[in-house]
Amino acid sequence: MIFRSKSNLESRVQAIGEDLFERMKGETPGLFNKAWWSGQVLEWAMKDEGFKTEMFRFVDVFPVLQTPEEIARHIQEYLLRPGVKPPAVIKMALKGAGLGKMATKIAAGQIAKNLEGMARRFIVGTDGASALESLEALRAAGQAFTVDLLGEATVSEVEAEAYAAKYLALIEDLAEACAGWSDHPTLERDDKGLIPRVNVSVKVSAMYSQLRGEAFEHSVARASARLLPLFQAARRRGVFINVDMEQYAYKDLTYAIFKRVMEDPSLAGWADAGVVVQAYLRSAEADTRDLIQWAKASGRRITVRLVKGAYWDYETVKAKQEGWASPVWLKKADTDACYERCAELLLTHHKHLRTAIGSHNVRSIAYAVAVAEREKLPIEAYEIQCLYGMAEPIKAACVARGHRVRVYAPVGDLIPGMAYLVRRLLENTSNQSWLRMGFVEAASHGELLAKPVTSEGGDFLLRPVPPPRTDAQDPAPFVNEPLRELTEPPQRAALAKAIEQWRPLQAGAPSAGSLVAGRFHLDTGRTLSSLDPADGQTVVGTVAIADEAMTREAVGHAAAIFSQWRDTPAAERAQLLFDVAAALREGRDAMSALLVREVGKGRASADADVCEAIDFLEYYGREMLRLDVPQLMQRLPGETNHLSYTGRGPTAVIAPWNFPLAILVGMSAAALVTGNPTLIKPAEQSAIIGARYAEIMHEVMAARGVDPRVFQCLQGYGEEIGAALVADPRIATVAFTGSKAVGLEIWRQCGITGPDQAHLKRVVCEMGGKNAVIVDADADLDEAVLGVVASAFGFAGQKCSACSRVIVLDEIHDLFVERLVAATESLTVGPPVDPACEVGPVIDAEAHQRLQAAIAAAEGYARRLTGGAQAGAGYFVRPTVFADVLPEHPIATEEWFGPVLGVMRARDFEHAVELFHGTDYALTGGLFSRSPARIEQARRDLKVGNLYINRGITGAIVGRQPFGGFAMSGGGTKAGGPDYLLQFLNPRVITENTQRRGFVPEGEG
Repeated sequence: MIFRSKSNLESRVQAIGEDLFERMKGETPGLFNKAWWSGQVLEWAMKDEGFKTEMFRFVDVFPVLQTPEEIARHIQEYLLRPGVKPPAVIKMALKGAGLGKMATKIAAGQIAKNLEGMARRFIVGTDGASALESLEALRAAGQAFTVDLLGEATVSEVEAEAYAAKYLALIEDLAEACAGWSDHPTLERDDKGLIPRVNVSVKVSAMYSQLRGEAFEHSVARASARLLPLFQAARRRGVFINVDMEQYAYKDLTYAIFKRVMEDPSLAGWADAGVVVQAYLRSAEADTRDLIQWAKASGRRITVRLVKGAYWDYETVKAKQEGWASPVWLKKADTDACYERCAELLLTHHKHLRTAIGSHNVRSIAYAVAVAEREKLPIEAYEIQCLYGMAEPIKAACVARGHRVRVYAPVGDLIPGMAYLVRRLLENTSNQSWLRMGFVEAASHGELLAKPVTSEGGDFLLRPVPPPRTDAQDPAPFVNEPLRELTEPPQRAALAKAIEQWRPLQAGAPSAGSLVAGRFHLDTGRTLSSLDPADGQTVVGTVAIADEAMTREAVGHAAAIFSQWRDTPAAERAQLLFDVAAALREGRDAMSALLVREVGKGRASADADVCEAIDFLEYYGREMLRLDVPQLMQRLPGETNHLSYTGRGPTAVIAPWNFPLAILVGMSAAALVTGNPTLIKPAEQSAIIGARYAEIMHEVMAARGVDPRVFQCLQGYGEEIGAALVADPRIATVAFTGSKAVGLEIWRQCGITGPDQAHLKRVVCEMGGKNAVIVDADADLDEAVLGVVASAFGFAGQKCSACSRVIVLDEIHDLFVERLVAATESLTVGPPVDPACEVGPVIDAEAHQRLQAAIAAAEGYARRLTGGAQAGAGYFVRPTVFADVLPEHPIATEEWFGPVLGVMRARDFEHAVELFHGTDYALTGGLFSRSPARIEQARRDLKVGNLYINRGITGAIVGRQPFGGFAMSGGGTKAGGPDYLLQFLNPRVITENTQRRGFVPEGEG
């Protein structure tokens, strides 16, 4: 039959679909069979969203619970909490969990048995040998297989090497075990001849633990080197090998790695390999066309497995958090329509590509079959693929029609298997699940086979990002500046180009100087050169530094302009901030390049610093507009009471080098927008960044006609310029971020009120921390290890929020430490201009020497597991981990500000909380736990300014996570939050008697 028209094609789709339904009549997937425990649980989950959430979270944590008591405790916390209504099938067992030790053990055992049974419905075995019985059963049912090894997430190179070895063993063992099977022509031949009996699927994330789009070429090279031997073994043993697709962040890497490996000369002429296209991605058609073009150009015929995609929930949440365009279609119909377009592309290019239709959607399968018929492809030219444990009626119907059906059959242990199980459960209980609609909700054949109606891309963004605000009268809401999406080639290339084009300024004459009353001073007679910490020699730039006389002059200018700037309308002050944000946005990549060079930040970290600076400007501008509206305090007849705010006076901003742009901009923007003339003193180590910010501010102020005395920049040393600013009686507010020692001295100095001082000084002070993360016994160790490593060693541990202590419960201490050390040793240390390097240098020679001495001293009381200072060019310290750290040890109490982490062992959770509070600081902290009760206890008992649960403890975002601590971490301030500007303002209340001869204005009271 030939049907070239769309109407004929659609008629054939409907006919094939009806044929499949006829063959499935009366059958139900085992997953939804109410005679089984899993079927009854899933039925309830589809009716009760609250139970579904708690049940799936319990399923996630279940494999790590080692005793009946732990199982029972988590049952109580998840499924017996108020508001959760479990189904009758498990209600009795759950109630038994609270009736005593024996009943608890019985109930926990029954729940465990049922959950393990549910998992085994989706997983064929723990390894190749144990999977053979299930694989043979599939073959007996006329179905082929592809085996996938679960637990692909690797946190270290040790684990990546181990997974590669497991894959190799799987290839070798299955090839040998299946060699003696009798022939099955339908499963082992396509239209071109024999195809491999054994089929294995791999994931590139298992091949290299540091796989990152930011370091694209490096990641491709490292993963390809580990994947190539598997392909070579597969060719040698006659095994088909398929590269799976994972999260969107790995998509381009996956294709590049697959192509790199396939182009190796050792695989010339080999065609038994494939890769995946995910139709829920908006890029799916482009990805398909690219694979077709590559196959044509390379002369290699590969297989493409077309699927819908398994990470939709993750991708949509991630896009929303980052403010990025959603990479996935937001409506199921758009995914289904994209799937059909991709299927047609693949099948019409059968000469270059084999097609595997991976779907449980009868409409999608029928469409692909109809296109194949139209293209006159024999039925063996393509295959249908389904997941193990799901869609049994669909598989059987396809087999009955003569199709080759291949089942995706996972192999692995229970712990990694549970993550897979949760994804499968989410898919099957989703409102948009075809299996749910077809087999649970009994939708009509007409509904299930209907042609997908697309939304024409009308909801491309998960949440539209409004354009940058340019008008202070416009009430547009605050939206965070999205980070560079470094998985995207254009964005990665733009930042790389800026870094490559950056050139160091010549040593000698100053390239910048202090900005006083609108004039840059380059001839002060003293200079300060800033060095690239990656080599300790390259001069990033030289600044002319101020002296005390210039500082006094600058303060005088600020005092003279104060009343004028204070009385400038708030909208004009806010507009200045918005214009500076626009300028930073325009020069974003160039500023990031400077951050990479002057303070040694990595690309993503540098970009985040610039974004945070933009956020502060945008957020504080809006906050000032909010505060500028007088607030009516009480509504009374005959009287009005309004609260309003006014600027305090000249403000000194003394900034740190570790967030050399973001914190400098944030403190100065807050001071400026609240009506206070501002004097900034950049850190010596980041003088050029401070100078560039001063230049931008100067240019914007000139363009807007703002008096240049409103903002001034004083370059120099903290002990000279900073001290002079703090001591000057005309300074009303000092905003400082830095060390505890300097912060306390500033606090002391500002408490001294001289005879010529007309106000009380205010100190806005953030001084750092000795931050701890608790790892509970039931924590997800993959997340905990990665979160601690990122928090401890990101930017070489030089964040005031960095994790410097990790407190691990005794039950999992040894395993966690083993994985932590391996993950730490997998990090690449080197110059941040190289995107392959995850850990850059510490800031300068003094920091390098101080850390060397501290590490050497710590070896006298704790056990160093890895790391230490690195000799040679640049100020590098390898990420260092110490074990057996006690509460009284200096590594547990003193802020070292470098990539050094102390591991502390806790007897129980209460002991962990006690150790957590064993310092004078209270800045940030974290908890990794899957116990609702302990998470609630942490919320109540862990007293720090910013507490992070089940994530890293660095990277606070303006407006989302206002940042700042108390105790010896600072004055309790919260930068980037609704209270921050109040510190730069004096409150005023104006009361007016509105009565006139016994009457009041209409509407009062």
